[in-house]
Amino acid sequence: MSEPRTASVERNTNETQIKVSVNLDGTGIFKIESGLPFLEHMLEQVSRHGLVDIDIVAKGDLEIDDHHTVEDLGITLGQAFDKALDKTGIRRYGHAYVPLDEALSRVVIDFSGRPGLEYAIPFARGSVGGFDVDLFYEFFQGFVNHAKVTLHIDNLKGNNAHHQIETVFKAFGRAVRMAMEADPRMQGTIPSTKGSL
Repeated sequence: MSEPRTASVERNTNETQIKVSVNLDGTGIFKIESGLPFLEHMLEQVSRHGLVDIDIVAKGDLEIDDHHTVEDLGITLGQAFDKALDKTGIRRYGHAYVPLDEALSRVVIDFSGRPGLEYAIPFARGSVGGFDVDLFYEFFQGFVNHAKVTLHIDNLKGNNAHHQIETVFKAFGRAVRMAMEADPRMQGTIPSTKGSL
């Protein structure tokens, strides 16, 4: 993969103003300003474990609710991934199991060109650090719709909500990394019998 897999995207609405830059072949360099410290901590896991450089500046109507900012971050990050990724010669599929103490999660991704989300996290409580855990679904739905991926997220065990979601984001980063890797046997080929993704 000789071309740099990088992209920058901006999203400006009455509710949010967001700038996202990604380098899919990075080293896990991470910078984010969003006003949502727990989500920032989770996105840092994606960057570190996915080896994706991520730079985000987001301003949203947090005085109303976190919902708009979280959803639009998922949308914008998904757009950046879609823009940066040439699917020729990639593995296409990725999966990871990640434990953290008592918690265990599995994430499976397909850069299929078809948005689809299957999401099962039986959270032990409704918020972590003041962050509403329902919003993680909105983040991933936004990402899936705009990265055009099929994504299965399952928390298999866990009784600590922080551990549950952290295992999900770490597994997501590792699954994404696997799926985006070059497959030396697929060089110059789209990984689909259709011939396009």
